[in-house]
Amino acid sequence: QVQLVESGGGLVQAGGSLRLSCAASGRAFSRYAMGWFRQSPGKERELVAAINWSRTRVYYAESVKGRFTISRDSAKNTVFLQMSSLNPEDTAVYYCVADYSDSDVAVRPKYEYWGQGTQVTVSS
Repeated sequence: QVQLVESGGGLVQAGGSLRLSCAASGRAFSRYAMGWFRQSPGKERELVAAINWSRTRVYYAESVKGRFTISRDSAKNTVFLQMSSLNPEDTAVYYCVADYSDSDVAVRPKYEYWGQGTQVTVSS
């Protein structure tokens, strides 16, 4: 059974940083694109960042460019999201996602596997 388990969320003041982690288990994720979505009340779900399995391509939403960095440790089946210069608009539940990608792209039209989400709250 495939599982994605996020950790690292919490409460932080504006301007602060957090690092989210997502541990994948149940199979080898060496050929999987992985990423992070977020959703807050009243807003559409947003793909925040994504990375391909060879770590040569990354994607960032315009709203987080220059502030967030996605990375992965393929040997440990783990993906990270380093978030800096956080502001209250970043408050959301953050979800780790994964999907098989034989074409080695970062962004997939849909993601098959989702984590349970981790809450990030940024206070002003």
